[in-house]
Amino acid sequence: MSLRIGATAPDFTAETTQGPITFHQWIGDGWAVLFSHPKDFTPVCTTELGYMAGLKPEFDKRGCKILGLSVDPVDNHDKWAKDIEETQGHAVTYPMVGDPELKVAKLYDMLPADSGDTSEGRTPADNATVRSVFVIGPDKAVKATLTYPMSTGRNFDEVLRLLDSCQLTARHNVATPVNWKDGEDCIIPPTVSDDDAKAKYPDGFETVKPYLRFVAQPK
Repeated sequence: MSLRIGATAPDFTAETTQGPITFHQWIGDGWAVLFSHPKDFTPVCTTELGYMAGLKPEFDKRGCKILGLSVDPVDNHDKWAKDIEETQGHAVTYPMVGDPELKVAKLYDMLPADSGDTSEGRTPADNATVRSVFVIGPDKAVKATLTYPMSTGRNFDEVLRLLDSCQLTARHNVATPVNWKDGEDCIIPPTVSDDDAKAKYPDGFETVKPYLRFVAQPK
């Protein structure tokens, strides 16, 4: 199964560092970011989990829950969390899924079906493809995905920016241009006619080309 944008994020029940969860029920009526890791006690992921812990208040402001996942048991996660706080300066206060039977990794197409059913004996290289980010909306649909190699730390400031764009464009019929940040001008989609745009944006908009029109970010 390939998870494409617009597909329903697969539901699952799993143990986490904060107790058992059923994913869709845990998300509730808000947004969620699920981000995965190939193994506990790996250096790049240690920095990522710590940075995400520091960013958690920003995700909270946006009504977005954070859920980490690693292909290891929850007991290992608890031990790893102590290292993360010690080395990165932020306590991991969001839950981390234990996936020792590789069920969630397979469900989200991060590992092939023939990968076995245990994390025991597997190296980070064996799980190298478990390095994905899924942005999931209140309708439980996948809004965006990112996948990085093990050698490259993910940019979670970009994930926050991506979330801002996803939430804005879900509320308003606009798109966001390259390198857009919250508060900057947006693009009026070609599906919106000039007449409709004039009615919708009485303060005006800038037409660069008939298909490229900029407008102040809607409130």
